[in-house]
Amino acid sequence: MAQPDPLITTVSTKGQVILPKAVRQRRDWDAGTRLIVEETPEGVLLKRAPAFAPSRPENVFGMLPFAGKPKSLEDMEAGVLAEARRRHDRD
Repeated sequence: MAQPDPLITTVSTKGQVILPKAVRQRRDWDAGTRLIVEETPEGVLLKRAPAFAPSRPENVFGMLPFAGKPKSLEDMEAGVLAEARRRHDRD
């Protein structure tokens, strides 16, 4: 099986590199896509940056507004059970 020709690009005087269109299309990297640049022993690795910063549950708990009486543990368990039954009945 023959090896495909390597894709070659050039670094500009501003340090910019143009990624070949075929690579951008396969990766769905449109203009403005943020990439993480990672240096590896083999070269440079580009990965799509996450859309949102990582968060921990304790940092976001209670962020959504709720105007009403707090739910009891029994209310929550009943809601989970009702949803499980609804989903199971669907199958």
